[in-house]
Amino acid sequence: MSDTRGWRIKTEHITQFTYSDLAFASYNEVRVVPQSNSRQTRLEAKLATVPHAAQYTYWDYFGTQVVAFNIDQGHLDLQITSSSLVETQPPDPLPGGSWSDIEAARDSFWEYLMPTRRTVPDEELAELALELRAESPTETIENVMAWVHDRLEYVPGVTGVQTSAVEAASAGRGVCQDFAHLSLALLRAAGIPSRYVSGYLHPKTDAEIGAEVSGESHACIDAWSGSWWAFDPTNAIDVGVRHAMVARGRDYSDVSPVKGVYAGNADNSMSVEVLIARMG
Repeated sequence: MSDTRGWRIKTEHITQFTYSDLAFASYNEVRVVPQSNSRQTRLEAKLATVPHAAQYTYWDYFGTQVVAFNIDQGHLDLQITSSSLVETQPPDPLPGGSWSDIEAARDSFWEYLMPTRRTVPDEELAELALELRAESPTETIENVMAWVHDRLEYVPGVTGVQTSAVEAASAGRGVCQDFAHLSLALLRAAGIPSRYVSGYLHPKTDAEIGAEVSGESHACIDAWSGSWWAFDPTNAIDVGVRHAMVARGRDYSDVSPVKGVYAGNADNSMSVEVLIARMG
């Protein structure tokens, strides 16, 4: 039975960089702060860094909030901690748009129709997209979600952030970003505007209030059919109360949680921990 009222979801996303030698300075952009939108409201958000650095915030081209900061002193470690509380809502009703609605909006959504390096289809996927195309865009989206969920087995560690949709389809295995990239490749080849969405997913449908569990970043899809429809191809479900969304873009490269450069010859290693709890 699906939830008919919203959840309050608390997240803590901790990213730790460790350098083999002194990093003399670094510049960083972070996309980990959940947004307010039609299906969720951000109630609290805080981002802290060690070493401490002054922060400035801007909205990127795709409407994602970016927190940027410089570390102007030498450092061997960098820790970034994002804490947030959002109130989420049940899934939106299925859109009822037509192919003529999409055709009329092509110019507005052209960037979500063009393939990217990670989502360009090969001949086999392009032909499959036409086979999955149905009488209505909504049915086509459902066909794509079902096919991707059946085609890919969720197996961590067998792919990376650079893995393309074609490579994931060939391997038949991957993680949420692979499910998302393969969905994008098929949807765009079928003529449906679609975008990559990053965020978090509470892993428990019957989550105990206040109980903190280990989580991870998650990838979903927005597909446009008269309005945006958010769905989770990894789990073959609509985006709902367990999802807290952060960033949107054409593929993973537009929503990477942390991007940065540093001065020095040191190597670096990165570790990530995500803690998530239902608070109401």
